[in-house]
Amino acid sequence: MDDHKEKEKEHTGGNPDVPEEEEEDEEAKRAVLLGPQVPLKEQLELDKDDESLRRWKEQLLGQVDTQNLGETAEPEVKVLNLTILSPDRPDLVLPIPFVADDKGYAFALKDGSTYSFRFEFIVSNNIVSGLKYTNTVWKTGVRVENQKMMLGTFSPQAEPYTYAGEEETTPAGMFARGSYSAKLKFVDDDGKVYLEMSYYFEIRKDWPTFQ
Repeated sequence: MDDHKEKEKEHTGGNPDVPEEEEEDEEAKRAVLLGPQVPLKEQLELDKDDESLRRWKEQLLGQVDTQNLGETAEPEVKVLNLTILSPDRPDLVLPIPFVADDKGYAFALKDGSTYSFRFEFIVSNNIVSGLKYTNTVWKTGVRVENQKMMLGTFSPQAEPYTYAGEEETTPAGMFARGSYSAKLKFVDDDGKVYLEMSYYFEIRKDWPTFQ
């Protein structure tokens, strides 16, 4: 598994919609054109008499139960949850899709606080290549963050994978507080989208008492 390969943040102003669409168009143009996908079970049967290739496949696949592989060529990724970790608070586990509170917020953070995100996800059917996520954040219609993280290539397995992000600090001060909108997206090298979710969160002066 390739971890923490790419992280990019942008702080820009202007219309939040146009830049993002242009970026997605550029990514599509740069996408590598690969051959048709083959079910993993069929891949394992190819060149099975080649000892070096067999060892390489075993190393790549790890603990995959090859007896229970299906005939589906398309990989599937299911993002199970997002956990917010902060030294000042108990871990907050949010199932995906998020469930908003009565104000429409998926969660709230304290301004000037240290936090990190942790995702759990399951890969099934086939190997997923170049899985990455993007998280774009806007405040009052202005894009304030565009985070991209390459997670890597993953083989299917019954147990969930865990990805822990780097520690960050929320902006501080009166002008940093308030409502934020965001869009979270998980996509692979082929451009297949496994999760695309819009949500709202809040930055407050203090941690909410209900979290």
